[in-house]
Amino acid sequence: MTQGTARGEIRSSVSIALTGSGGTGVMTAGNMLLEAAALAGYYGLMSRSSGPQIRGGEAAALIRLAGAPIEGHDDRFDLLVSVDWVNLERFAAEIPLAAESLVIGDPSQGEPPAAMVAPGATRLELPMKDIAKKLPGGRANMVALGYVAGLMGLPEAAVAEAVRRILGSDGERAAASLAAIAAGRQAASGVACPHRLPPAPRRDGRWLITGNEAAGYGALRGGVRFVAAYPITPATEMLEWMSPALGDVGGVLVQAEDELASINMAIGASYGGTPALTATSGPGLSLMTEALGLAVAAEIPLVVVDVMRSGPSTGIPTKSEQSDLNIALYGLHGDAPHVVVAPNSVADCLATTEWAVHLAEAMQVPVLVLSDQAMGQTRIVIDPPPAAGSAARRALAGGDGRDYRRYALTPSGISPMAIPGMPGLMYTADGLEHSERGTPSSQATDHLAQLDKRRRKLAAVDDAPRWADIEGEGEIAILTWGSCTGPAREAAARARADGIAVKLVSLRLLAPAQPDRLAASLAGVARILVVEQTHSGQFHRYLRAEHALAAEMRSLRRPGPLPLRPHDIHHELVRWSRS
Repeated sequence: MTQGTARGEIRSSVSIALTGSGGTGVMTAGNMLLEAAALAGYYGLMSRSSGPQIRGGEAAALIRLAGAPIEGHDDRFDLLVSVDWVNLERFAAEIPLAAESLVIGDPSQGEPPAAMVAPGATRLELPMKDIAKKLPGGRANMVALGYVAGLMGLPEAAVAEAVRRILGSDGERAAASLAAIAAGRQAASGVACPHRLPPAPRRDGRWLITGNEAAGYGALRGGVRFVAAYPITPATEMLEWMSPALGDVGGVLVQAEDELASINMAIGASYGGTPALTATSGPGLSLMTEALGLAVAAEIPLVVVDVMRSGPSTGIPTKSEQSDLNIALYGLHGDAPHVVVAPNSVADCLATTEWAVHLAEAMQVPVLVLSDQAMGQTRIVIDPPPAAGSAARRALAGGDGRDYRRYALTPSGISPMAIPGMPGLMYTADGLEHSERGTPSSQATDHLAQLDKRRRKLAAVDDAPRWADIEGEGEIAILTWGSCTGPAREAAARARADGIAVKLVSLRLLAPAQPDRLAASLAGVARILVVEQTHSGQFHRYLRAEHALAAEMRSLRRPGPLPLRPHDIHHELVRWSRS
């Protein structure tokens, strides 16, 4: 169990890794454990790691439970519980252990890989499969679940309720699972465990949600009623969640034949007046860039959620990385002003995607939302978000259509948009450069006027208070974005506990760049630690290109699939503060 600080509060947490080969049910057990913790009044999260195989392969459910809100994993895992040891060495770097860790395995499955046993770690044997065989319908993963719950002191009633909720009406299966859980809990009785859960700050009404689900819900709250989808890891769950949810609010989801079709379907729906979205990952975004340029030129609102994964090419589909930043910022051909936003936590996926819909509709631009696998597929316990505001609205044309200029050169750059079928308000919408009326034009004056107009629209985000999260004060600042925010926030809190004054700035609005705002937020800062999960330092390069920051900057970066953990950032802060 680790003690740390977060936003000035002392907290303790327990981190658990449930592992096994494909089909052993460790993800099911992990989801039940997280659900039970939420029912008992705890906060927590669960991410998952697996190999790139279509089916089977190794799997790990990575869980952290705490008595206060948490946003990411800790430095080490306190409990490693493995149903079998097949290919577990592939997780050696992803599941760091310490001398205080407990390594729990089935003796019938042989010895754990040497790479997985930290010096001094305590080995415990649990004959999961033998115990399960003695029970009708018993399963080893449920025995493991009961054992872990017993070791940590998770209430029996909460675990039972979680099982019933997840297994639903299958009474026979639920009964078999509960019997196996009880047997596992009995096996844990009398075992000394230093990793016990703190008292639960009981509070009802919390949400259990993934980043993909949160983004989908945020899109619905923003007013999206059409989604065109082509499945791709790790964005597919967002599309799966939205399919029935859209039906509940009168919308529709269409599965397209590929990414090219999906984005063009979304553009068509939005052109017809319906707020639209598509979701993808890096390879799909590459295919969508030409159509994104069409949405820029034709000034059609559009939201594209990119749940990033490790690249390039197919890369590692099941692992996280922030390396789509460059293509999101600069990947469109020509001068194509657009908006790029990034949620900085699982919970923030909801609010930021809702905001993206508002920006797209109000400004008549495509908006890219950069999530990633770490946020998209992590399930977390959160407090309910604030109530939704009003749905997004776009400026619509009116009148009898006389002298209608779809691309009128307004001071704001935003001109009223006609919806097909509005009498007298016909216009040409395509990818060719055009005059104010939409008539294709190759004249330099029209091209310059429309370039200026499209760029002028981006000034509409200048009053957006959500452009960044800014916390704390100090001469050292952490500057980060996206899923690196959670570990950076925890590292900053640890540094403050050490007497080091640290400011944290997490950018949410990445394009258009906000150099004046960022400079003002960093006034008085002498050193900036830039934290990101890329190999080439894409975020660091973006800051140097778009912002004139006077402070000394250092880059702390790591490519996927390994995340930056709080101690990585904290160590750098301490080292730099003493230099």
